[in-house]
Amino acid sequence: MKYTHRQFNTEFPDDAACLARIMELRYGNEPKCAKCGSVSHFSPISGRRAFACSCGHHVYPCAGTVFEKSSTSLQLWFHAMYLMTSTRNGVSAKELQRQLGMTYKCAWRMGHEIRKLMAERNKLNGPMSGHVEVDETYVGGKAHGKGRGPRAGGKTIVLGMLQRGGHVKGQIVPDVKRHTLRPIIRENVQEGSTISTDELRSYMVLPAHGYEHGTVNHSAREYVKGRFHVNGMENFWKHLKGGIRSTHIHVSRKYLQNYVEEFGFRYNNRKEPGIMFYRMLSHLAQRQKEAG
Repeated sequence: MKYTHRQFNTEFPDDAACLARIMELRYGNEPKCAKCGSVSHFSPISGRRAFACSCGHHVYPCAGTVFEKSSTSLQLWFHAMYLMTSTRNGVSAKELQRQLGMTYKCAWRMGHEIRKLMAERNKLNGPMSGHVEVDETYVGGKAHGKGRGPRAGGKTIVLGMLQRGGHVKGQIVPDVKRHTLRPIIRENVQEGSTISTDELRSYMVLPAHGYEHGTVNHSAREYVKGRFHVNGMENFWKHLKGGIRSTHIHVSRKYLQNYVEEFGFRYNNRKEPGIMFYRMLSHLAQRQKEAG
């Protein structure tokens, strides 16, 4: 079920509602005071992002988060997180600026901080298993000739791994050489898994590392060979590139990994779009607990 804009505005109409939710996620419905030890009703402190116990002890729920040193209102932060998790291709900094009524610089910074949170959440997915599709793609720049590597002409190479029925991971790589790709695959795909790839020579060492390996020959217009194909990964690439072109127009090599993580986060939570926003908040609260 989709989490609508109206529902968001009803639930988080102001900073007080946002701060109360952060407090609840971090400390629960019946927080225990770290100073006096009692289960206390903490009262909000006017003009501050803090709560006070009856004993005088103060709690700062935003400590250790992107909100801590930001002068931007919590409601605007929450709104930006909602927009970036509820739209298929995300939103550009220019669109955040327009919808939230802030400067472009502030909107751009918020967008990248939220993408970093998405990247952190993606890391919790763990290694892949079962049948995994592995493929590489080239983003941005202008191609000079055909093929891979230097002839890709200013493009950035992204290696992708997709567990069928599961999650996806994309990582920028400097080249497609065997010594570059092999350790990344071994780190992210459990030994004994089945891997589908194209016929790039760098992948041919996979059986020697405990993987069942099957290939398809795209240059011969072979896209499926029995259960071996990389169509799922190809579909993700199509969505990533189309989303960047339509929403962000251009993304620099320096920040491309952030956008790969953003599109990966939405893909990994595609089966539960209604709770994607809450998953972000929950991760933020868990991050605070670990930091504390």
